[in-house]
Amino acid sequence: MYHDTSCELENELQSRHGLGLSEFEVLQAISGYCSDRETEKILMKDLEAEMYLSQSALSRTITRLERAGLVARAACEIDRRANFLQLTSAGRERWEEARPTHKAVLRKHFA
Repeated sequence: MYHDTSCELENELQSRHGLGLSEFEVLQAISGYCSDRETEKILMKDLEAEMYLSQSALSRTITRLERAGLVARAACEIDRRANFLQLTSAGRERWEEARPTHKAVLRKHFA
């Protein structure tokens, strides 16, 4: 069931929204983290704690999202080793457009 659901999510998100499943989940994690706080930024290390991806896989995913203009990276002024991530307006829009597709696939498999 996990494999079938993951494959369909990957295919539907990619074909309809140009996002892989990991990319969608990163956008979702950033959005969810920031919606509960007064900031629109998340530290990369905090995002790592929310995700199932390895540090290198997460970094590659964020680089793809950054190149696509969906997230922005900024150095932390207090700790130069730390990076903040923030959804761009295009990233928020793409995530919002992809959410119904994501929900529909999950509903199909878990209803």
